[in-house]
Order: sequence, then structure tokens, then C-alpha cells
Amino acid sequence: MTGGGLLVVGEVVTDVVARHRGPLAPGTDTAATTRLFPGGSGANVACAAARSGAPSTLLASAGADFAAWHRAALREAGVRAVLRVDAALPTAVVVALVDETAERTMVTDGGAALRLAPGDWAEELLDGTGHLHVSGYLLFAEPARSLARFALERARARGLGVSVDPASAGFLTGTGAGRFLDDCGEVDVLLPNLDEARLLTGERDPRRAARWLTERHSRTTVVTLGPAGAVVCERGARGEEFTSFTVPATAARAVDSTGAGDAFTGAFLAARLAGADARTAATAGCRAGAHAVATTGARPSPSLRPGTAGPGDGSPLPRPR
Repeated sequence: MTGGGLLVVGEVVTDVVARHRGPLAPGTDTAATTRLFPGGSGANVACAAARSGAPSTLLASAGADFAAWHRAALREAGVRAVLRVDAALPTAVVVALVDETAERTMVTDGGAALRLAPGDWAEELLDGTGHLHVSGYLLFAEPARSLARFALERARARGLGVSVDPASAGFLTGTGAGRFLDDCGEVDVLLPNLDEARLLTGERDPRRAARWLTERHSRTTVVTLGPAGAVVCERGARGEEFTSFTVPATAARAVDSTGAGDAFTGAFLAARLAGADARTAATAGCRAGAHAVATTGARPSPSLRPGTAGPGDGSPLPRPR
């Protein structure tokens, strides 16, 4: 997995991040600091990869309301944005409730994100691409599911590497592990977090879960463990030998865990495209994840600041277009 750029087939999402210090008070008010950010797992991965030096393209769908805002944020991050603009549905929104431990609970409106369809595919997207990454969110509903499966097929037909991030333990529970893994087929890299790995395998131990997935569905499985780092399991060239190891997390003062897994994935894939081995790539992923949890929002804006008219930290609500 070396050379070429990264193509991400995923989603853009408007993130509403509400950080509250105390427990939520049902039926009444809970004080919080609320900010608006550009997000979406696929978009976050593409931005993290670009920040790590990999030429990155994102195929996604956004509503006509905020498509221009998201396109500007992606361009600022160095990502080539191929956005399908949906006139019928608004851009996807996630309300992330972040507690004082930096853990978040998410309320999700898929909006236009899951309307991405096979007709939105263009074969030239693979020109100059070295690897395709699919956000697992697309596998939870049609027509995005059909588009994701088709993109994986087309990349494999070109001999390109492919990876999938299961994306959501909550949605995975509803879809079922078997169907999800069938949709993925065999991939080069599978990147679940610990909750997702346990749902997919029934194994509680992350090493055993990583081994199970590598034996059946991937050449390399990376199970991210948050502040405990990541477990990596690789299949040997002959497909008979397996190597497992743990990469420690990079120390960070956690503020908001939104997007940390996406940052890991983007940095990991960028490192692999640059020729790094899995251990080096996972170390780069842990550094990127630590940077992500130390800031509010899924991805830091390199130039826009609070109060500016763009998608930076603490940005005001953008004007619909």
C-alpha cells in the first residue's frame, strides 16, 4: 500500500458540539458551551490524511443549505471535495453532548449524507488513487450502501487497497455484524474501535477480536482503544502467519473525543501510502488522535478563528445558500 492518493467515500456532517460539565438534567436545563463545526467521519478522515501529507479526495453528499460551507472547509484543509448537492434534504447534523471526561453521546440526523448513490460514482475518481477508504456510515442505509459496495468493487477491480471503518456501534447493532461484514467483503485494512470490534466478533479481548477479524475479513486489523492506544494484527504474505502488537497512545489532555478515531484513521492511511509499516503508521495515528482529543470539534481549523465567517473553532452559524 504505497503511492498514489487517498479517495474517501463518506459523508460531511454539521457537528453541534455541546460541552457540559455536570450531568444532564432530564426535563430541565443543563449549562453547556455550544459550538458549530464541520465534521463527518469521511470528511474528518480525508482532512487528517491531507494534514499528514497524502493527496486526498472526498466523495460525499450534502444538502443545498450548507454545501458551500463544507466545501470551503474541505478546501481549506487541502482536500479535493466532490460533493453531491441534494436539493431535497438538508445536510446531515450530529449533536454531540460532551461530558467533563471528554466522552460524547451523539444524536444523529443522516439528512443528505445517506442519499449518495451509485449514480454519483465516476470512474475517474480512481485515477491517481492508491487507496480507497469507505466510511462505514454509508453501509447502514440505502442508497448509500449500494454506492459503498460498488466503490469497493471498482477499487478492487483496479487492484487498489481498500479499507473500512465500522463507524458506529449503535448503528452496527441495528444492522447486524454479519450483514456489515458481508457488505465489506475482504478488505486490506479494517479499523474498528473496541466497542465495534466486540460487536463484530463477540470477543471481549481486543487482541482476540483483532485476530478474529484478520483471519476472516482483512489483511490488517487495527482496533483503536482510546487512551490505551491501539492493537494491530497483520496477516503474513502467505496468509498463514499472524503478527499482533499494541501501540501506546500519545499523552494528551482530553477535551473532546469527537473525531479522534477519524484522525487516527486518516494519519494511519497516509503513513501507509507513504510506505510506512503498520507499527509506524499506528504510532502516527495515535499522535493524530491525541491532537484531536485536545481540541474541541472533530478537526482543528488551521487558520479560521472564533468569530470569523467560516468553519473554524467557535464559528457562528453559516448563512444558508
